[in-house]
Amino acid sequence: MNWFTGIIVYLLVWWTVLFAVLPFGTRPDPDGDPAAGGWRGAPEQPLLLRKLIATTLVSAVVWLGIYALVESNWISFREGWLAMPEK
Repeated sequence: MNWFTGIIVYLLVWWTVLFAVLPFGTRPDPDGDPAAGGWRGAPEQPLLLRKLIATTLVSAVVWLGIYALVESNWISFREGWLAMPEK
């Protein structure tokens, strides 16, 4: 995996993990006032900085696993049973 592919894979993993982490620890505001710009389903305290840090750490671990899997010959499309048949 070259550096460009690694960055793209990391960004894809980061966004996927972000959407998985966003619902954790949120409690909806039961008294949301639409006149004040609130909505009753909006979270009281979204804790976005904490979620961004958690997303970055979890994404790094997942990316390292993907990188190790790609760089190893455990799953290879060039040789083994997943390889394309030779002509």
